[in-house]
Parts: sequence; C-alpha cells; structure tokens
Amino acid sequence: MSLPEIVSESEWLTQRRALLAREKALTRERDALNAERRRMGMVEVVKEYAFEGPEGTVSLLDLFDGHRQLIVQHFMFDPSWDEACSACTAGVDELAPGLLRHLEVRDTRFALIARAPLAKLEAYKAKKGWTVPWYSSFGSDFNYDFHVTLDEAVAPPEYNFRPAPEYPGEQPGTSFFLRVEDRVFHTNSTYARGAEMTGGSYYFLDLTALGRQEEWEEPRGRAESARGAIPDFSS
Repeated sequence: MSLPEIVSESEWLTQRRALLAREKALTRERDALNAERRRMGMVEVVKEYAFEGPEGTVSLLDLFDGHRQLIVQHFMFDPSWDEACSACTAGVDELAPGLLRHLEVRDTRFALIARAPLAKLEAYKAKKGWTVPWYSSFGSDFNYDFHVTLDEAVAPPEYNFRPAPEYPGEQPGTSFFLRVEDRVFHTNSTYARGAEMTGGSYYFLDLTALGRQEEWEEPRGRAESARGAIPDFSS
C-alpha cells in the first residue's frame, strides 16, 4: 500500500478544506435520508412466528421484552453448519455492552435470530462469551419471509428488494420493528452492505422508526417521536 504524498502545510490545508466541504454535504444528505426513512410507512406483522430461546418458545412480540422497538440481526447460521458465519461473528464480537445499554435507554431492544437449533446457538454463544439475546427460528417461516434464507423450493429468491436466484442459502440482514400496544409493525430492513454493523448506537437508531429520540424528556412512555405522534390504534 502506498503512503500519502508529502505536501506543505498550506497544501494540506487546501486539500482538507475541500474535503470538509464534501463531508458536510454528505452529512446533510445523510440527515435528510434518515428523516425520509422515518417518514416511511410501516407494515403490520400479522403472521404468528415462534422462536426458541433460553426461556422457551416465544413470539415476535415477546422479543421486544416490553420495549417499543426491536432490532433483529439475521445471523447466518444454517442448521447443517457446525460453525456460524465468520463475518456475522465478527460483527457481534464488536457489540459492546455499552452500545446495547444505549439502545435500551432509547427503549430499543437488540436480538440475534438464526435458523440453527437453539442447542447450537447456546453452545456457540457460550464459546464466544456473548450476552446478547439470541433466538432460533428453526422450523419457522421467519427467515424466508424476511428474505435472509433463499430457497426456490419455498419462494422466489429475493434479496435486497430485488430478485436474487444467484444467492441461495443464508444471507445477512437486519430488520427493525415497532410495537404499538400488542401490535407489531415492520418499519425497515437492510441487506448486503447496508446490513453491516459499522457504527455505534446512533447508527442503529438512525435506521429505526423513532430515530435518535433526542428531543424526548423520558426515553420511555412518551407518545411523540422524530416522525410525529404515534397514531392511536386503540379503536
């Protein structure tokens, strides 16, 4: 790998100022994109999914553990594999306890879901020393419905919102859900490079329906969010 060119301080400053202008433009565009994402609609999840966890069989609603939002990392671990995906493993290795606590403060729970049976997940989790919640979707339609397990025998393969017959099997992804009372809504999913965990808690929150929630006085129990008041679904 070549090293940067040696320049004078004035040349460096000229280059840095030009780059700063582009960085500011990118930041403004990212902020606008995040705001537009929060204005997207959401789809109610009406299918009943069953997951296996340390506490037994649980539903998608149970995975919220009382929080308003749920972030699911679709962890690549085929039931036939002896070892999990190395890239997914590296990403979870970098999930610091502080990051998960910061999400919790914003009323957001983070969990892993993989297709391998629970016994394999628990053994791998213990070997890695992880504490992040991990659930098995073995025998469920969940991975297929959220397009992270591609099998033509089940459904036409689609990945990253496009037909993808060339990518059979397990794929990475992250899905985002919002709870309104006892109803669950799918608000976003990211795949391919968009599913890479490349930032701190704000990176994850920017991809949720409620955003960073920095205007909230209390992280829990408020009915307002960055995209406006949550609709009244009680009727």
